[in-house]
Amino acid sequence: MSKKTTKKDKTVITVNDEEYVYEEMTDEQKGLINHINDLDRKIGSSQFNLEQLMFGKDAFVNALGQSLEAEVQT
Repeated sequence: MSKKTTKKDKTVITVNDEEYVYEEMTDEQKGLINHINDLDRKIGSSQFNLEQLMFGKDAFVNALGQSLEAEVQT
């Protein structure tokens, strides 16, 4: 699903390769689009959080490895 604005300030939404005017949709259809947009934001946020978590885990694993190496060397 993608959105674009036409010259007449109408929002055109593409679903399954078909274009629809948002302002002409029913309240139910607009609600579904709002859910889709909200879920897209949440998915993006979750992916960002996952990247941070994975990076953090890697940092702790590396720190543990360095600590264990330092113990062996002393």
